[in-house]
Amino acid sequence: MTELTLAKALGSGLRRALSDDDKVVLLGEDIGALGGVFRVTDGLQRDFGTERVMDTPLAEAGIIGMAVGLAFRGYRPVCEIQFDGFIYPGFDQIVAQVAKLHYRTAGNVRMPLTIRVPYGGGIGAVEHHSESPEAYFAHTAGLRVVTCSTPQDAHSMLREAIACDDPVLFFEPKRRYWTKGDVNEDAVGLPMGKARVVVEGTDVTLVTYGPLVATALDAAVAAADDGISLEVVDLRSLAPVDFDTVSASVQKTGRLVITHEASESGGLGAEIAATLTDRCFYYLEAAPVRITGFDVPYPPAKLEDHFLPDLDRILDGVDRALGRANSLTGWSA
Repeated sequence: MTELTLAKALGSGLRRALSDDDKVVLLGEDIGALGGVFRVTDGLQRDFGTERVMDTPLAEAGIIGMAVGLAFRGYRPVCEIQFDGFIYPGFDQIVAQVAKLHYRTAGNVRMPLTIRVPYGGGIGAVEHHSESPEAYFAHTAGLRVVTCSTPQDAHSMLREAIACDDPVLFFEPKRRYWTKGDVNEDAVGLPMGKARVVVEGTDVTLVTYGPLVATALDAAVAAADDGISLEVVDLRSLAPVDFDTVSASVQKTGRLVITHEASESGGLGAEIAATLTDRCFYYLEAAPVRITGFDVPYPPAKLEDHFLPDLDRILDGVDRALGRANSLTGWSA
């Protein structure tokens, strides 16, 4: 067991994948000598060479296109998209080619391709550096979409994603890169398609993923001080969603709050709320509540704290689910 930051745990996972399989190759902007903007790939080009850890031009469409060719030839490419907002030039390749090639070829071609995407806000960055585009890809059949929230998951899920024969969008919560935790580099871990109940509770199910898992844990502590028992579920996989785990939790608590950084309209929260309403209608004591980013372009850094869901907004959502006084009904009971 080793204590690592989430960023170092990702680097450790990449190192193990490179060591275990000669067909694993990394490509992306500045991932070689620089070690990536967040130093996730630090030292990998030195140890594995430029043919396996490749610096690319600033051209996301070219990065994804090259990875498709490598996958066709039996390699397992791992692409790094430097920041979330830079993925859009490669969007056509991902949703129109990568997602469909296995189906289009009647199963004869696999796309064992992993696309790493640092995402989300909270680091005071400029435009195009703090977005949460996960719903675009979760909507696209043929893609797996996952996200980690702890160093252990970062390490084990990334290795599992690289070993998977399906294309995987691997979203990394960049404001949690410096979070530390124990990592067992030999542990198999929970399968990347499974959700995890992080905290058990009885009153409200709080569903989240990626950067907001830590905030949800804070909310569970704060709610407990007020006599409310929150059950916190980390989705981990956004496509497919492990609805069995979430449904079991909602059937127990009878109430559901979903929180994510992405804007509300068309977000993952809407899909989760709709599906859980279908599955758990007779168990629900109140309508599902969504606490999300607002339906505006991501704001300048000085305003991002107003955009991102925080402890107070999540607890207010819990109050709404419980029928307590809240920001919509007024603060006095």
